[in-house]
Amino acid sequence: MGRTSIPGQAAAAAVRPLPTTRQPRRGRRPRWRGGLWLIILCLGAIVIILVALLRPTARPPMLAVAALPYWNLTGGSGVVLANRQDFNEVSPWMYGLARDGSIVVQYPPAESARLNASLRELRTAGMPIVPTLANVTNGSFSYEPVAAILHDPAVMARHIADITDLVRHGDYAGIDIDYENLRAGDRDAFTTFVTRLADALHAHGKTLSVAVFAKSTDAGYDERNVAQDYAAIGAVADEVRLMAYDYHWSTSPPGPVAPIGWVRDVLAYATTQIPADKLLLGVSLSGYDWANGRGETVSWLQCFGRARQYQVPVAYDVTAQAPWFRYVDSTGRAHEVWFENAESATAKFAAARGAGIRGVFLWMFGAEDERVWSALHEALPVQPLDDGGEGAHR
Repeated sequence: MGRTSIPGQAAAAAVRPLPTTRQPRRGRRPRWRGGLWLIILCLGAIVIILVALLRPTARPPMLAVAALPYWNLTGGSGVVLANRQDFNEVSPWMYGLARDGSIVVQYPPAESARLNASLRELRTAGMPIVPTLANVTNGSFSYEPVAAILHDPAVMARHIADITDLVRHGDYAGIDIDYENLRAGDRDAFTTFVTRLADALHAHGKTLSVAVFAKSTDAGYDERNVAQDYAAIGAVADEVRLMAYDYHWSTSPPGPVAPIGWVRDVLAYATTQIPADKLLLGVSLSGYDWANGRGETVSWLQCFGRARQYQVPVAYDVTAQAPWFRYVDSTGRAHEVWFENAESATAKFAAARGAGIRGVFLWMFGAEDERVWSALHEALPVQPLDDGGEGAHR
């Protein structure tokens, strides 16, 4: 974002000299001395104001959350621990729903030991863990299980109790709810659900985070946007995570994943509906490689490797603040790739700070541009953790 400067104005005053032949009366202060003191006082006040305006002010700490999908939990945990001073919360994306609405783990059972070891390392480092529960069934987002939860009071009550037990028995700091692709008619029921879930969690000193689709109006562009009442969710949740990415996605035409103009529009609307100290801007660190009308999700490292393999230059769209390139593969298929790197992430960090929100969450698909961590460190000083590891939570 561009910086706004307030130009100062120079003040000058001319003092007309008194005739040297005329002397002031005894016992009375010469008028010109009083005027001089007034000028000095005014100039002093101006200097004090300018110094106050120009003096660097301490930037308030922010919240930086590492959102780690289960396939990157081990590698992502290593990144977090290596940059511990720049993160103060971790959200493993690892729980889903069975068809009957019960909570299940998304990762293969054979991965349990390795993933649990990563969680233990994070706990030992004092990192609060807020896992994500998504309406993913057998690897895909599924509407039916969450619809039953939202529209059957008994099922909703049981589901809230199950989530609360998961958080308590798992010794988590809270839960992040990522229920996607809801319908417009679910709006009030979803508000009821998050309100009751927040009450249940708060009764045990736990927190609630809710992931929401990005939009710049209440209706947004789709039913999924209508289903999420920003103001109602913001009133009860401890964190509201704006998924400000996938402006272009796997089945759309190629284009920037999160153009900065759109991100700013999303922030501008969200801050009118949700308390700024609850808002987190989602920053994806991956991209898409489109060919034959479909985009493959790719990491930064994959993008870097393909550009080198096919010897094509990587361009940078200044308007969107996003890198991209085109290439033709060995079978003759034309590809267009848009992704995220340190420069594009820095633009989003600046947008988050400029909006005055609580912080960011990074969707860490894996193999990110390593320069992102120093960019995060420079742009967003994070809120330090307490000795007990709960510094990120109120």
